[in-house]
Amino acid sequence: MTTFRDVRAEHRFEQGFTDAEGEVRVVFADYAVHDDTRVILHVEADPALRGGGAAGRFMQSLAAHARTEKLKLQPRCSYAVLWHRRHPEYDDVLA
Repeated sequence: MTTFRDVRAEHRFEQGFTDAEGEVRVVFADYAVHDDTRVILHVEADPALRGGGAAGRFMQSLAAHARTEKLKLQPRCSYAVLWHRRHPEYDDVLA
């Protein structure tokens, strides 16, 4: 796994994960900025990572980042909405 990062110029959070073949693949979330809130528009995992939990680990990293940076998240993407419903321990980062 690589470090979670905020690519501000692209309004994108991303994190790399190693797939079964040893290649680093990316999970990312596109976002819009509204003051201290990041509206999560789309979350996508590289097809090689799907089904292995990488997107969930990415969402945990995203929530931890939001806490550290004192940001709020507003999920709009269906995956992000569902993930947050299943993880109420991160409700403090929701807008």
